[in-house]
Amino acid sequence: MDRRSLIKNAGIAGVLAAGIAPAVHAQTAVRWRLASSFPRSLDTIFGSAEMLSKTVKALSGGKFEISVHPAGELMPAFGVVDALQGDTLEMAQTAAYYFTGKDPIFAFSCAVPFGLTARQTDSWKEYGNGRKLLDAFFAQYNFRTASAGNTGTQMGGWYRKEIKTVADLKGLKMRMGGGVFGEAMAKLGVVSQNMPAGDVYQALEKGTLDAAEFVGPYDDEKLGFNKVAPYYYYPGWWEGGADLEFFINNKAFAKLSDENKAILDAATKVAARDMIAKYDAFNPVALKRLVAAKTQLKPFPKEVMDAGFKASMEVFAEHEAKSPEFKKIHQDMRTFQRDQILWNRFSEYPFNQYMNSVKI
Repeated sequence: MDRRSLIKNAGIAGVLAAGIAPAVHAQTAVRWRLASSFPRSLDTIFGSAEMLSKTVKALSGGKFEISVHPAGELMPAFGVVDALQGDTLEMAQTAAYYFTGKDPIFAFSCAVPFGLTARQTDSWKEYGNGRKLLDAFFAQYNFRTASAGNTGTQMGGWYRKEIKTVADLKGLKMRMGGGVFGEAMAKLGVVSQNMPAGDVYQALEKGTLDAAEFVGPYDDEKLGFNKVAPYYYYPGWWEGGADLEFFINNKAFAKLSDENKAILDAATKVAARDMIAKYDAFNPVALKRLVAAKTQLKPFPKEVMDAGFKASMEVFAEHEAKSPEFKKIHQDMRTFQRDQILWNRFSEYPFNQYMNSVKI
């Protein structure tokens, strides 16, 4: 088997296991640009794009390079979909639910309220119908997707006041990812604000925001939210596992050689694995620092969780009534989720429940 076939059929795992570096062929060099919706300071999320670039260059022997640009350098954070659709960009790294203003279906590619965990999302996309259904939808926007990594279950955000009852949410101005979550929170009286992560601190400091959710302890600490909003709630019921993604321009992808397509596919998998490993390693340590710095860590009251669930299910039903495609994707996800919940009852849930009860 030659090197080209090896890369195509085995992917990066096989290549690295075999100790074989891909050959540099006499082919035209490929230069792509990737625009991220995130700032460079977020070494977890933005670092995934950098890992992708590094891996692509290494596997191609420098014949395929992807330059990586933080939000605002090539275009605004939320301008990437328009750029892909207009063929002015080869690739983006973003969160799909930022673009639910175009269509609420975008949210399923990242996270929806009371949706899938990180592992469940990966399984639905790769071995269920998720990726197939979503890429068929995204074809109208001229891109295909690949996971850039998952944050895992997120925190419930930072608040300038305590949230004791559902009534405490009324009139709250809150930065959130938007989409279905924003609509559900609107039913509870929250005023949704969708803005880039880098703008949130100042808005909280000035009081133009009352609350903000982003990801979790490591990223939130870097952005300084604990300095301007003392109450930190959990869990982020709207993001059981937020899947960040690479959006790849379909026309640019079609022009790649088979070898470069395989290299890109392998590199996205390396980047995705690296992100979730970072989050699992860094979040516990950051949470301890935040609590030591007087952050008030609090669970959402059950009343708030129940109200959020009810509101979310109402929003899903409203969209299903208007969009057969939304209904098809939502119902497919929920069918997959039911089996995952069933399996979890006998696997990770009882194990984790026991481990949480003992001292190690």
